[in-house]
Amino acid sequence: MAEISYDDFAAVDIRAGRVTRAEPFPEARKPAIKMWIDFGPEIGEKKTSAQITVHYTPEALVGRQVMAVVNFPPRQIGPFMSEVLVLGVSDADGAIVLLAPDRDVPLGGRMH
Repeated sequence: MAEISYDDFAAVDIRAGRVTRAEPFPEARKPAIKMWIDFGPEIGEKKTSAQITVHYTPEALVGRQVMAVVNFPPRQIGPFMSEVLVLGVSDADGAIVLLAPDRDVPLGGRMH
């Protein structure tokens, strides 16, 4: 495993946000969900899509806090522009489990 410096780590801007809206993304090549996430007044609402349909439904995501990288450039995914990368870990079967704070934190709070 390659080591990185603290400055390398600090360059990745990971923030807490709350899912405000979620819907199926049938146009995606693999099953996915579109999400709109509120990162508070400094960053605002950003959108993303994620292949998380094994453990989550759009309805269950609304209101959840999640962690996401907010300083990647936007990426076109089919007809949808993804603006952030929501973070997760693969379970034993390879399905994604979202990373989230274990208690409510302010929207836009930076991971450190």
